[in-house]
Amino acid sequence: MAGSLNKVMLMGNLTRDVEIKHLSGENAVGNFGMAVNRKFKARDGDMREEVTFVDCEVWGRTAEVMGQYLSKGRPVFIEGRLKLDTWQDKTDGSNRSKLKVVVDSFQFIDSRNDGGGGGGGGASRGNESYQSAGAPSGAPSHTPVSEDDIPF
Repeated sequence: MAGSLNKVMLMGNLTRDVEIKHLSGENAVGNFGMAVNRKFKARDGDMREEVTFVDCEVWGRTAEVMGQYLSKGRPVFIEGRLKLDTWQDKTDGSNRSKLKVVVDSFQFIDSRNDGGGGGGGGASRGNESYQSAGAPSGAPSHTPVSEDDIPF
């Protein structure tokens, strides 16, 4: 096999607000959760639904935009890559790990125009797309999003 591919595309709803932190050098990082639903027909013919909960991380201006305009319950489409974090538990010294998605870009799914619930003050949005910039070394770099690129 020639090379590798690490690409994730998910569409679902935020399970919590985007939590933004600023690191040294004014670099923003955001963390949020998503619920992705899958509907299927079971062997007995009944329709079933399965929910997968995914932890996500986003960097730079994209983190700030997501934190400002997305809130719990809002639908979003994200593209990114899988990342495995590993650490040693402080209480019992056991090795721990967690798989998450590092977001490279996202798209608004709805165009709420009600001005409530972190909806952006009534700004109408279609399926605009934003790419991440300012990720730490080792993360893919993208063209930064400037204020002029944001249509609201």
